[in-house]
Amino acid sequence: MEVSQLIASKILRNEFQLDETRAGTQKYNKISDRLSTEWTYYCLFKFAYFTFLLIFSLLSTSAVVYTIACIYTGREVTFKKVMSVVPKVWKRLMVTFVCAFIALFAYNVAAVLIIVSWLLTIGDTQGGVWVAFILYAVGFVYLTIVWQLASVVSVLEDAGGVKAMTKSKELIKGKMIGVGILCLLLLFKLFLFGLVIQTVLYFVCKSYHHENIDKSTLSDHLEVYLLGEYVPLKAKDVQLEQFDV
Repeated sequence: MEVSQLIASKILRNEFQLDETRAGTQKYNKISDRLSTEWTYYCLFKFAYFTFLLIFSLLSTSAVVYTIACIYTGREVTFKKVMSVVPKVWKRLMVTFVCAFIALFAYNVAAVLIIVSWLLTIGDTQGGVWVAFILYAVGFVYLTIVWQLASVVSVLEDAGGVKAMTKSKELIKGKMIGVGILCLLLLFKLFLFGLVIQTVLYFVCKSYHHENIDKSTLSDHLEVYLLGEYVPLKAKDVQLEQFDV
């Protein structure tokens, strides 16, 4: 992504210079040629990047699904066995990916048309916007779950594309509420885990900068929360000394 951003920044800079240069001059033609070359590099890089990302996603999906299925059935799992399965299922996974992409694209286009029609006919109302957003989010999550489960079906069963997505839809029928609650709980757990990491990172960074923390002072400060008389903790209260090694 750094390479992509670097090329994009050069393109923007050259486009700005091109706008400031008089057309037909030698400098204008030189910048224009350089800009065309940079756009070519940018498009080729993006194509190669997304191609690699797609291939890696398909390979990792097939490998992980097959490995988990082997563990579930008690079969022995080896790297050689996993790699031998990948060439046999990647075509079904590719077809499933294309079908899911088309479905999501059509869903987004339909959502945009409906929202635009809503705004043109009814108008911009705060309640209507929230209702539209919630309905869109529910539909998007549903299609995403169907897509993910269809990928598993494509690996474990002789089905791909629309057939795999239909099978996936049948499997989650009646379980959408449970799946939604599970996803919400996992998201909440991930959020809490992020807070734990941030707190640990705070102490690690202070230790890295050789800043000792007076645990008794910090403990007294935390006790203030319970007493309802919160006073912001100052650096000198938690830092006994700062020294260089």
